[in-house]
Amino acid sequence: MSVFIISACAPRRDLVYFSNMANATITKDEQNNDIIIRLNDIVSVTMNSSNPESNTLFAGNKNDPSNASLKGYRVSKSGTIHLPLIGDYKIEGLTVEEAQKGIASALVKYVKNPEIEVQITNFKITVIGEVNKPSTFTITDEKVNLLEALGMAGDMTVYGKRENVLIIRSEDGHKVMKRLNLNEQETMNSPYFNLRQNDIVYVEPDRSKAVEFSTNTRIMPMIIASISAAAVLVAVLLKR
Repeated sequence: MSVFIISACAPRRDLVYFSNMANATITKDEQNNDIIIRLNDIVSVTMNSSNPESNTLFAGNKNDPSNASLKGYRVSKSGTIHLPLIGDYKIEGLTVEEAQKGIASALVKYVKNPEIEVQITNFKITVIGEVNKPSTFTITDEKVNLLEALGMAGDMTVYGKRENVLIIRSEDGHKVMKRLNLNEQETMNSPYFNLRQNDIVYVEPDRSKAVEFSTNTRIMPMIIASISAAAVLVAVLLKR
């Protein structure tokens, strides 16, 4: 009875994503979704040109040849990576597309018609809390939104607060925390809906889970069962 009363007091929750959404088209400025290269990112840089020998210069993709495990160029504290032919090149603060164009432009004096591809190889997000498969995920195409991240984590459990999902993001050396309501259509327009490298998504459990898994709640059914058994026993004895 006590469990029922406590559970009945818990507020009714909407488990449907974007439940207030009417038939509408959500439009966003795609420019605002571009991923910015940041300090300590590891980027791979490959080149395709008319000179095969020059192309092989970028095949190693290492700042430090002695570190075979480093599969890419780590963006240094000065915001640069050290590339063949052109040396230190500043890419911090650039989008991937801007970095590709800038490196290609710098290589023109050394290589004919260079085509550059830049990829962030340590683009990861972490999803924890009330999801079925909490984990850290590597994103290969540098684009992932909150719903896709939750899908990779097996979606929320029934205890997850869809109206209060926490995004933890590093910006300019500081941790920024933003709560999003996945029952609201406007959440799709938030700059935190599209995730960035190293974002952490935390799905908070609702109150009903705390009630269900509390020590008192687990003991209460045993007490009630014992009292019921005693009452039955007393009733049987009184009838004799």
